[in-house]
Amino acid sequence: MRTRLTATVLAMTGVAVLAACGSSSADSDDAPAARAATTAGAATAPVSGTSATTAGDAATSRAASSSPSTIATGLNTPWSIVFLPSGDALVSERGGLIKRIAKGGRKATTLARVPGVAEAGEGGLLGLAVSPTYAKDRLVYAYLTTASDNRIVRFRLTASTRSIRPRTVLTGLAKAQIHNGGRLAFGPDGKLYAGVGDTGNTALAQDRTKQNGKILRMEPDGAVPKDNPFPGSRVWSLGHRNVQGLAFDRSGRLWASEFGQNTTDEVNLIREGGNYGWPLVEGKGDTQGGTFTNPQVTWTTEESSPSGAAIVGSTLYVAGLGGERLWVVPLKGARAGTPKARFSGRYGRIRAVTAAPDGSLWFSTSNRDGRGSVRSGDDRILRLRVGG
Repeated sequence: MRTRLTATVLAMTGVAVLAACGSSSADSDDAPAARAATTAGAATAPVSGTSATTAGDAATSRAASSSPSTIATGLNTPWSIVFLPSGDALVSERGGLIKRIAKGGRKATTLARVPGVAEAGEGGLLGLAVSPTYAKDRLVYAYLTTASDNRIVRFRLTASTRSIRPRTVLTGLAKAQIHNGGRLAFGPDGKLYAGVGDTGNTALAQDRTKQNGKILRMEPDGAVPKDNPFPGSRVWSLGHRNVQGLAFDRSGRLWASEFGQNTTDEVNLIREGGNYGWPLVEGKGDTQGGTFTNPQVTWTTEESSPSGAAIVGSTLYVAGLGGERLWVVPLKGARAGTPKARFSGRYGRIRAVTAAPDGSLWFSTSNRDGRGSVRSGDDRILRLRVGG
């Protein structure tokens, strides 16, 4: 690795010795000009392709042999897909609309517009998450960009919902034209996790006093959990460039996909309090005595630019925006195997990937986001039978 971390940098950032996570670049949600503008002296490790571990998995072979069916067409930059206990799906469009797809349905209808959304660049209405106690509280969470910040809100859905009255969960996250992050996920611990981008300001990622360039963990109301690694802080892991994929496996481990800058995209196994190296490391390299954690999987930025991530059984699925493909990654415990690419170039840019209640996988295209080639019916949501 060509990266050098000095004692001075450590003193300035107050970085603890912890775990790791990565980032992704080359298109995905990074235009080439934006990547060049955020170099900030970051050194890059040689591209290593993928982790060496392999794991056989039935779901992987099924995904490799089946073709997806179309669930809905005519969407505009769908960013997140989540399921309600009823089996209905909610889809966020970056412009601010939430669409509903009824269980067994083949059409996305407008549910409501989220107020306050300011779509610009990579910002807008981004991730959604459904409360783990939805049957009682009817709450849906959303990550969005406003005129002044990125924030997380929540709102109640009822059978007659036509307008949304969001209540604040967390405000004041820095916003920009790029690297807003935006993925939300509830963990098996009932806490809310959020991938927050560095907004192109690379210094934020190693500054533990800032919430950008991090994965955050919070109570459902936004409060700081008492068992977080840094007292009084929502920071769960640091050293991230732009995390847009969060997925928990059946053992409760958190996996994250991340945009790299010029050479290397990543999938990381997230550890409590871990430091994933950005902007001092891109890809695999010297961990500086365990200060940083190497990614489990790496790609060139042309191959991936990973956004959404989902796990079905023991297989991780990662969306490729710039790579225009779906990555199928077998998992064996805490190790990731060799990824296989599916549907390369067939559907264009792929952003959201979600495990459906029936064990299938839903994924969405993102060809209307200003960086893709729009095809008839775009944007669309597709369903892939993958088994478990």
